[in-house]
Amino acid sequence: MINLYYFSIFSSEDNIAHIQRENTSDPFIIDIKAIRRRIRAIGRNKSVGPDRIPGEILKMVGEAMIPYLARLLEITMNNGALPGDWRRDTVVPIHKGGDRSLFTNYRPVSSTSVVCKQMEHAIALYLRQVWEK
Repeated sequence: MINLYYFSIFSSEDNIAHIQRENTSDPFIIDIKAIRRRIRAIGRNKSVGPDRIPGEILKMVGEAMIPYLARLLEITMNNGALPGDWRRDTVVPIHKGGDRSLFTNYRPVSSTSVVCKQMEHAIALYLRQVWEK
């Protein structure tokens, strides 16, 4: 029942406009220093997303993984295609208070891919830089 309730009030992928990046001569470049900072900031007790890759793995592999992760994110951004696991999330209802039998007294908390979160931060950094220019 909670799933039906969330489904009725939140947008689905079908409702999101597809935005295609115009082909330009300038490829999207990931800032490796930003990736390094983001990986250091990953919490040790964060739950895993649908891809089942814990953030702790990225932290343990550390410096050796950063160039490969940056390249993966660049390829993803420049090709405009996300892996299927990055589009999924696990939604868990968290009780806000009040009557536990009412669906409206729960809020959804989603757990997404740790790697996708790194890409989101890289995009946000890029947009901030563009905005400042």
